[in-house]
Amino acid sequence: MSEDYESLRERMVAAQIEGRGIRDPRVLGAMRKVPRHVFVPNEMKSCAYADEPLPIGQGQTISQPYIVAYMTEVLELSGGEKVLEVGTGSGYQTAILAEVAAEVWTVEIYEALSIGARARLEALGYENIRYRVGDGSRGWPEAGPFDAIMVTAAPGAVPAALEAQLAVSGRMIIPVGVNSQELILVQRKKASFRRDSLIGVRFVPLISKRMDGGND
Repeated sequence: MSEDYESLRERMVAAQIEGRGIRDPRVLGAMRKVPRHVFVPNEMKSCAYADEPLPIGQGQTISQPYIVAYMTEVLELSGGEKVLEVGTGSGYQTAILAEVAAEVWTVEIYEALSIGARARLEALGYENIRYRVGDGSRGWPEAGPFDAIMVTAAPGAVPAALEAQLAVSGRMIIPVGVNSQELILVQRKKASFRRDSLIGVRFVPLISKRMDGGND
């Protein structure tokens, strides 16, 4: 079965990733290496390399492979960066980031998802990832600044707390919107931020905890 998965993964990269214009060799290498079927529920493994997002529990999803590759490429990682990921989910995007960056700090609001992702990632041998259960909209302030930030759920607006944790010349990719969403690339300059709209997307909402303990 492992050979079948390897063939499916290679076809996924050729058709869905390279075929749609992803050119960064490090991103392509990561997409070829990371076993996506490990990060989906058992009943979904036959669909692991399909051109679609898949449910992973808690109302969350593992993103479409192309979107994973696209968002990773937009960050322009060269291998030495410290990256914050907001929304660990199943851990698949985390693994891709861990392949192309030096350190990944990942935050997940659902404890069960965080525990499951950590178990998978540690079983695969990743040692450059740090984990936190908490409100991703607040980032990981004591660990910042970060060279890059990836957000895998959509807030109504770019959280100021995340922008504040972006290093000068750093890049953040984040889906923004409620009924209609767009991927936004945020680039930090010395005294300002540049925000560029890239493509339309559909992500689950970014859940944040109010100071009184409720959820937004």
